Amino acid sequence: MSTVIIDGVKLCLSQFINVCRNYSTVILNQNAICNINKSQQVFETILQNNKTHYGITTGFGYQHMNNVKKEEQKRLQENLIMSHAVGIGEPFDEEIVRGMMLLLVNSLSKGFSGVRLKLVETLINMLNKKVHPIVPRKGSLGASGDLVPLAHLMLPVIGLGQARYNGDNMSGLEAMQSAQISVLRLDEKEGLACINGTHCMTSIGAFLVYDTKNILKIADIAAALSFEALIGIPKIFDERIHKIRPHKGQIDTAKIMKSLLQNSKLVYCKAIPEKQDAYSLRCIPQVHGASKDAYNHVLENILIEINSVTDNPIIFVDENEIASTGNFHGQPLALCYDFLCIALSEIANISERRIERLVNPQLNKGLPAFLIKKNDINSGFMIMQYAAAALVSENKVLSHPASVDSIPTSANQEDHVSMGTIAANKTKDILLNVRKVLAMELLCSCQGIDLRKGMSLLGKGTAATYKVIRGNVNYMETDRELYKDLYICEKLIKDEEIIINVEEVINEIIF
Repeated sequence: MSTVIIDGVKLCLSQFINVCRNYSTVILNQNAICNINKSQQVFETILQNNKTHYGITTGFGYQHMNNVKKEEQKRLQENLIMSHAVGIGEPFDEEIVRGMMLLLVNSLSKGFSGVRLKLVETLINMLNKKVHPIVPRKGSLGASGDLVPLAHLMLPVIGLGQARYNGDNMSGLEAMQSAQISVLRLDEKEGLACINGTHCMTSIGAFLVYDTKNILKIADIAAALSFEALIGIPKIFDERIHKIRPHKGQIDTAKIMKSLLQNSKLVYCKAIPEKQDAYSLRCIPQVHGASKDAYNHVLENILIEINSVTDNPIIFVDENEIASTGNFHGQPLALCYDFLCIALSEIANISERRIERLVNPQLNKGLPAFLIKKNDINSGFMIMQYAAAALVSENKVLSHPASVDSIPTSANQEDHVSMGTIAANKTKDILLNVRKVLAMELLCSCQGIDLRKGMSLLGKGTAATYKVIRGNVNYMETDRELYKDLYICEKLIKDEEIIINVEEVINEIIF
């Protein structure tokens, strides 16, 4: 396993994935250690001035006007963690919890939070020894940070809550003891520094942009195979068309579709009449391309956020100053996630329309109804389109923007909230639906190719796709349990087996 060195500045998406999915070891570099120590020393100096500082010598939110006695300031931080741990529902996946810990470590390592090095090292030990706090999925408004999920994340650090260690759920204290990690008593500001940030919604978002890229690649691959099964007219990929409307995603999609279809004898055939295809074929570059452009916007913002400080208050070391801020507000991400919801939903929308054209005998250019030869006693792929329509409809509901809502909290002190974590959670639900719809399209298009006996006539990239799928899922002669085929095809997408094989054959990165 590789080692990821944290400096608070240069954490990239591939490193994030390596730590969270592949369990790479995390270490701090010397600059990060210096920044943490310097920030903590300056914070200690500031504390000696006996001035009022939010969340340190005062309560939180509406209670910021209440002063806290010196001897109770450490207890205030632990009370904050306990009282804010009111998460609801199923727990987050382990990888998202690891992402939350990694992003918190990276943010604290920048040296603007005033926490002890010992606290950061404890979080790193938990990552490296695989102590994973159990964090419920719901409860954050994405406003004054991801208060609720991050509070659950911090409970085992102080010997409370629940955690998973060596495959077993146990108390947070038991997990820490089993991993031989000492629990901590929090110092001033440390509780606030660890929950007043966007690390939960950003963790979800980092996985979203990583997985969406593969979804967008598969969308082009599935569309190309359907294009052949439906004998589309390839003139639409002519680069001259797209240069006069030069959206990057549109141009890139047209180019990659030509690469995937290169040498296809099904579509590059003089016998094809020069008419028009339906939009779900003719507008692939415009629709897929727009979703790619939206994705690039979201990616840019995620990469900014994973190396940002979203704590409050912030310590400015050089000026010996502490400032109350609003960097914890999730609005920059909330808008992005709502945008990504729409971009992903559109990929499933147009995919389902291609599935309909494949199964509908009035639209599929001579293929048998529902892609089955003997369709008197066999339903074939009829209900595959039905299920795709159900997922597409669900996506439309989930695409309603969360960021347009706001419910004031903390006695109206926190009077505008982002709902960013809600937006992130529903975007993940949509992504999972889209993956299934694309798996359905791949299965239907392969069946259509078989029925046309076009296996030897496929393009360069589509032939590679067909080979991978047919190496795992057989042609359907009569009805069988299609959910099994769907699960296999979805796993091929998730494991990137299709993408790896296709990109190797065409010698080109799809997106």
